[in-house]
Amino acid sequence: MAAAPAAAGASRGRQSAATATAWGGWGGRPRPGNILLQLRQGQLTGRGLVRAVQFTETFLTERDKLSKWSGIPQLLLKLYATSHLHSDFNECQNILKEISPLLSMEAMAFVTEDRKLTQEATYPNTYIFDLFGGVDLLVEILMRPTISIRGQKLKISDEMSKDCLSILYNTCVCTEGVTKRLAEKNDFVIFLFTLMTSKKTFLQTATLIEDILGVKKEMIRLDEVPNLSSLVSNFDQQQLANFCRILAVTISEMDTGNDDKHTLLAKNAQQKKSLSLGPSAAEINQAALLSIPGFVERLCKLATRKVSESTGTASFLQELEEWYTWLDNALVLDALMRVASEESEHNQASTVFPPLGASEENALPHTSARTQLPQSMKIMHEIMYKLEVLYVLCVLLMGRQRNQVHRMIAEFKLIPGLNNLFDKLIWRKHSASALVLHGHNQNCDCSPDITLKIQFLRLLQSFSDHHENKYLLLNNQELNELSAISLKANIPEVEAVLNTDRSLVCDGKRGLLTRLLQVMKKEPAESSFRFWQARAVESFLRGTTSYADQMFLLKRGLLEHILYCIVDSECKSRDVLQSYFDLLGELMKFNVDAFKRFNKYINTEAKFQVFLKQINSSLVDSNMLVRCVTLSLDRFENQVDMKVAEVLSECRLLAYISQVPTQMSFLFRLINIIHVQTLTQENVSCLNTSLVILMLARRKERLPLYLRLLQRMEHSKKYPGFLLNNFHSLLRFWQQHYLHKDKDSTCLENSSCISFSYWKETVSILLDPDRQSPSALVSYIEEPYMDIDRDFTEE
Repeated sequence: MAAAPAAAGASRGRQSAATATAWGGWGGRPRPGNILLQLRQGQLTGRGLVRAVQFTETFLTERDKLSKWSGIPQLLLKLYATSHLHSDFNECQNILKEISPLLSMEAMAFVTEDRKLTQEATYPNTYIFDLFGGVDLLVEILMRPTISIRGQKLKISDEMSKDCLSILYNTCVCTEGVTKRLAEKNDFVIFLFTLMTSKKTFLQTATLIEDILGVKKEMIRLDEVPNLSSLVSNFDQQQLANFCRILAVTISEMDTGNDDKHTLLAKNAQQKKSLSLGPSAAEINQAALLSIPGFVERLCKLATRKVSESTGTASFLQELEEWYTWLDNALVLDALMRVASEESEHNQASTVFPPLGASEENALPHTSARTQLPQSMKIMHEIMYKLEVLYVLCVLLMGRQRNQVHRMIAEFKLIPGLNNLFDKLIWRKHSASALVLHGHNQNCDCSPDITLKIQFLRLLQSFSDHHENKYLLLNNQELNELSAISLKANIPEVEAVLNTDRSLVCDGKRGLLTRLLQVMKKEPAESSFRFWQARAVESFLRGTTSYADQMFLLKRGLLEHILYCIVDSECKSRDVLQSYFDLLGELMKFNVDAFKRFNKYINTEAKFQVFLKQINSSLVDSNMLVRCVTLSLDRFENQVDMKVAEVLSECRLLAYISQVPTQMSFLFRLINIIHVQTLTQENVSCLNTSLVILMLARRKERLPLYLRLLQRMEHSKKYPGFLLNNFHSLLRFWQQHYLHKDKDSTCLENSSCISFSYWKETVSILLDPDRQSPSALVSYIEEPYMDIDRDFTEE
């Protein structure tokens, strides 16, 4: 049988003869009298045949005998007749209950086939329902309460709303294009939020809204939702957790531009456009949520509650009974059911699960059955909730109100709460029957367990990044250890440590950072967590370099672990390597003890060559380490200290970086691998590392020498002018990019301990148009090869 347009990807505006035949013998070729074709055309144009009400019941019944439409057009005809403004909605609801099972079976079949549709798969009931105007009619029925007659608004029962929502969702699942059409009805989307005020219709409404917002072209504005604050404030914790699935769509930029793969040119252009347009919809939505009293506090409680504190078994089972698309889709329910069955057999316990749609009295005759819900289901229930809550908190932490969110998250003790959940829930050990989605495995990134871990690590990264609240990741004993390290080194304590509110830090034997280090060192070589773990720990070190922070981590064997992964395990993953090089750079920067430990571990020439091979295999990944070592070398060379002198004389890495040919090799390659049109947040560090090398050369009055050497290297490669012209363009872009972004300039200054004014001066000197200046790039580009005035365009 040929694929129905509802299931296939082909345009439904041009049905083939085979498709027409598929709908029950309408003949070999489309004819003017073909009802389905005319209805489809009417649906697209809004003219002609568009609804079942335009046909007689006798005609539809006769056609149904041939086409096998399951009586759906006739039911829609009756639904029209019983759903007008002055009709008795009881009869209307009875008709909906006849229609619902005809569509729900198809939807269940759809989601339990892993959504892998073949050309043979057809779902005619949902397609026929939509084609004869069923979707539009249900939208009208649902929105009847918005209509007033003689000053009184019409009302429909929650039960009837549930039936309408279920039918709409099933049609969206099976019939292509329905969700997009609903998304275009902005007034309907806004209205759906009002249906979440009732617990009876909440879950169906939330699921339908989530699907609609997922395909909506323009992001919805939450400030247009009537009584948003009251709506959210009245949610119980379970509803709020589900609501976070919707919020995830409404507070994330539709095209964030934060992806490392977006070019900086494109991001800058987008930022200029955004400035002229004002705050984005996502930013407006974030502000709307933060204005709701107690919102962040409730999210923190959801994120940190223990499994035993979560909603009772009865409420959980009610969700499963009411809506098989609980949280994601039937795959999740299928997985939960399967685990429950396995554990029940294992424990010789009888856990009763009602058929969907069954009444509570008929479905669960024995109250004791409710108490036998397997622990793994309770845990997975909580994990699925926490995933969404942590995501929302993470997005808010990265938004415009970051400092406000940081203050609230600290006040409501999110970090100590997550610390208490770390072993038993977040990083719990997998059992042999650990829950995974159908068609996946425990190591798949789609696994709820794995997704929770990654979301947790992303939250830690956002929380720690350039913020003094990062010390809340420690406990009191660990904060005292930081103070002792500073005292022993005879250096001032970090002000942020002194200012940390001890009542808000982690409790227990270990803080969250220490727990993370422990699992990080035990992580298998092939683990996908290594990247996120390294990023989370690195964010703790970012900003102004702290000797005490570095020593705290060095004493726990972090440097040796990183070197083992880079050298001994010969890590192949580019992402993991980059995160480890970045972390190693922050850990070693300006720290003599770290370089001593490095030299002790890399104690043979063979090991050192493996390390250099890893560095040179991709400078985009390793350039931050090169920058940190170069900066450290410059500082050590200007210190008079026996310990420093010893490290300078013994450390292979410092000796290697100190050689001018080595620095020139790095400088040439760093400039050569980037261009203005290909600069991203990921590789712009190569430009800044090349600038660090030249700034340090300028300090030593060797800038002309380095430029002259670059010119010679150009000629030796038979490309005179190519590198320096490219560098000239990159520096011009650097001025445009950094001179208008306070945060980036502060980061450059803090991470390098070089004043931003010196960065700007060096760039200006290099871009000096005077060809007589010994420190200007143009002095080293021969006239025939000069190409420095090219405009920056997004290619």
